[in-house]
Amino acid sequence: MNVKARRAATHRVSRLARWLTGRNALRRPVDRIEGAVLVALSAAFLAALAIACIFGIHNYQGQRAATVGLRPAAARLLRDGPPGGSMGRVEQTEARWFLPGGGERSGVLTTETAPDIVGAVAGDRISLWLNRSGQPVAPPADQTGMIIYALTAGAVLAGLAGLTLVVAYALCRRALDRRRLGAWESAWKRTGPSWTTRR
Repeated sequence: MNVKARRAATHRVSRLARWLTGRNALRRPVDRIEGAVLVALSAAFLAALAIACIFGIHNYQGQRAATVGLRPAAARLLRDGPPGGSMGRVEQTEARWFLPGGGERSGVLTTETAPDIVGAVAGDRISLWLNRSGQPVAPPADQTGMIIYALTAGAVLAGLAGLTLVVAYALCRRALDRRRLGAWESAWKRTGPSWTTRR
């Protein structure tokens, strides 16, 4: 960091300190309180941004960890799959699938664990995902989907925090404005009669 940048940073910090401490004679205590609240809420928003980033990263890592043990496999349907018009309902059929290390298992496949069973007939081969114990699981999201989901989760958290802080500042500002108007009204009651009697 060069000398000019250091001086500029020091100057900014001293200006902020002067603004908060209020050496200006025209600044009222209420104005100092508003400045302190604004700085505190800004710091809280920066902390909320950091927490939102950590939450997004944790969310992405959790999704990646959930897909680590999954393996692709193939299954042969023992019965016809559900018809294509059953949207929104979880349907099922019987199938036999082949384990990646060798061997077979039979059981029930649902439209959640193997979406390709919709409209398939007995004897068709379909693809599915198995966990470490060889049981069918829902297909994992692709890399792009995981990133988008994690970014969206972090952005929603940061947006909610920002909205909460803006509402808190608006409520604080409203209370301080009432106090300012009350002080102005009482000051006018003291000085107003002396101005009007001079005429």
